[in-house]
Amino acid sequence: MMSENINIEELFGRNVFTLAKMKQRLTRAVYKEVVRVMEEGGELSRESADIVAKAMKDWAVEFGATHYTHWFQPLTGITAEKHDAFITHPDEEGRMLIEFSGKELIKGEPDASSFPSGGLRATFEARGYTAWDITSPAFIKEDATGKILCIPTAFCSYTGEALDKKTPLLRSEEAVSQQALRIVRLFGNTGAKRVTPSVGLEQEYFLIDREKYLKREDLIFAGRTLFGAPAPKGQELEDHYFGAIRERVGAYMKDLNLELWKLGVTAKTQHNEVAPAQHELAPIYESGNVAVDHNQLVMETMKKVAGRHGLTCLLHEKPFAGVNGSGKHDNWSLITDNGVNLLDPGQTPNDNMQFLLVLACMIKAVDEHADLLRQSASDVGNDHRLGANEAPPAIISVFLGDQLQDVVEQLVSTGMAKESRAGGKLRTGVSTLPDLEKDATDRNRTSPFAFTGNKFEFRMVGSSDSVAGANTVLNAIAAEAFCEAADRLEGAEDFEKELHDVIKEYLADHQRIIFNGDGYSDAWVKEAERRGLPNIRSTVEAVDALLTPQSVKMFEKFKIFTKAELASRAEITYETYSKCINIEALTMIDMTKKQIMPAVLKYSGLLARSLQDMKNAGGNTEVHSAVLDEVTTQLGLLKGALDLLAKDIAEAGAISGAREQAFFYKDRIVEDMKALRSPADKLEMLTDKELWPFPTYGDMLFEV
Repeated sequence: MMSENINIEELFGRNVFTLAKMKQRLTRAVYKEVVRVMEEGGELSRESADIVAKAMKDWAVEFGATHYTHWFQPLTGITAEKHDAFITHPDEEGRMLIEFSGKELIKGEPDASSFPSGGLRATFEARGYTAWDITSPAFIKEDATGKILCIPTAFCSYTGEALDKKTPLLRSEEAVSQQALRIVRLFGNTGAKRVTPSVGLEQEYFLIDREKYLKREDLIFAGRTLFGAPAPKGQELEDHYFGAIRERVGAYMKDLNLELWKLGVTAKTQHNEVAPAQHELAPIYESGNVAVDHNQLVMETMKKVAGRHGLTCLLHEKPFAGVNGSGKHDNWSLITDNGVNLLDPGQTPNDNMQFLLVLACMIKAVDEHADLLRQSASDVGNDHRLGANEAPPAIISVFLGDQLQDVVEQLVSTGMAKESRAGGKLRTGVSTLPDLEKDATDRNRTSPFAFTGNKFEFRMVGSSDSVAGANTVLNAIAAEAFCEAADRLEGAEDFEKELHDVIKEYLADHQRIIFNGDGYSDAWVKEAERRGLPNIRSTVEAVDALLTPQSVKMFEKFKIFTKAELASRAEITYETYSKCINIEALTMIDMTKKQIMPAVLKYSGLLARSLQDMKNAGGNTEVHSAVLDEVTTQLGLLKGALDLLAKDIAEAGAISGAREQAFFYKDRIVEDMKALRSPADKLEMLTDKELWPFPTYGDMLFEV
């Protein structure tokens, strides 16, 4: 715990090797070279790399660090690190020497054989490389291991394929920058040198008592409850959302903020979310690559700090059935290095032709690649959340709001937008309250891809998922649409006419993707089908989007993925899905055999003895008999469902193809698990609470 007298300005970024710290420790020439490479690309000279490495090492050692690591993001979706001490061979007098070279800074060589590769590498092909990402600052992690200098890196195989989440993300950022620059040049912005995705990530999570967590095998192994009857109270009173933060949770949030601020994460907003025991943290926007790195740190720090408070942080998309699940809203926009937000409509969007072109391009991009965008937000946990009246439906659509919808309709019908609706005043009717300036449009929480003033909010991403994939796809589809528009406009004889034609054409051809209504309604599902929009309901069904000719062509054109890299991601997704469902199924079998059935058998034995005692006493046994019959009926259903699940798991293990096996798990094993859960949850409601073997929903959700 830190002192109450906290100077946030001094604390912020304390553990980060920022540009300001570089400027203090590097020569002017080397510092300028670092900034140039960060802004324009290229490589540091060997001499400069050595100087940067020494300065970074000196700073870290002064801070108390003993080791460094190349911190990277393999295809597991989490981060990886191998620690090396700064020490080298002792000198002739046996004194320890502390060194760190430019070569060690720039390149590492972790074993690549045991990370997911989707067939890109054989198990015996172990060599992989990490490469320093100069655009994401190094930082120091503090925990029981000590103080470790973490150097953000990309991770690739010996033969050059990307084995991580960062490399394709960086490639996509370069692609969208190059193509977006072509767009801004058309409108006279010759000063911009790059366009950077700006990303803000809202992170939802649950907190429960750690002692209760450790009594739940399903939470330990699967991250979610595989059994659990609803508590008498859930979220129906809507009293938790934005409610007063409990003392224990508030203490956790305070420590979490301090840890994140030290790491340079701009944690700004905190509040209770909809479900009991659910909360949210949101940072300030930053460059996409750094935002992705920081979100990994946010998730890791959330879990670490929770342990200090006797809590456990659950990041699964659906840890508890029947209450709100957790997502991660990805707020995305594009900013030039001379301060222009390409998604800012201005006061009169109907006159802002650059904005209208960018908007039309994005609508085209989302419509043409709806399946790919859906795939980028798919993971095992998110299958439980999407479309469940707590998150966007699995159908991709774009929300524009009344103001932009009106502008689009004018453009489609006449090719010109003569006016745009203003926000106006919100009058409260109370003399002591001020009138408020209204936004020009409302928000829509049911939309998966919503325009929210000067950005798009991609609301589908799961709470535990890396956002690198979603942002890679957003950057890629934007780059493609910008490229096609620029190709037409750069060579146009009449620029103004061609500009209006492109905007009108894109909006008219792709207006089916625009939907401002209730995404939760059954009517929208039918309407979306009528429009020809894809409704991809599960992770395994979404995988095909990676390898369509359209996707492969786009990714290869902008050098973001090769076809082999895409195939590897598909293979990994299938394998990960099967492994996760298999773990869940085996956990259910274990809990049923070792915990639920023994408890229910013990309880039914007590019921039987009570029934016999009542018979012997000559009393009325109707109630005793009815309760025992209900328990034994559900116990029989439990045993039958258990046997079927065990049989089908054995069958799943014999399936050789990754795709075929994943679909078997989806179609058979998941249904078997539902069938097993149903009688188990009913038995929880029937069995003496003192005998029930693990904490219930009521115990976990309302006792923090």
